Amino acid sequence: MNTQENINNNFNWLYYLLGLISGVVTAIVITGSYIFALLGAVLGLLTAGLFLNALVKGKKS
Repeated sequence: MNTQENINNNFNWLYYLLGLISGVVTAIVITGSYIFALLGAVLGLLTAGLFLNALVKGKKS
């Protein structure tokens, strides 16, 4: 059981990376400003963290 849990945790970085990229791209497309890309990156990382802790953590394999 512990080995399976460690394997699943190895892909957590992927959720954070996708959240970061999605937040930056969305902020640039909506505002057209690269300054707001930093805000989009932070919001993307927060969304990825929420997704990991609320949905993926409770998922039964």
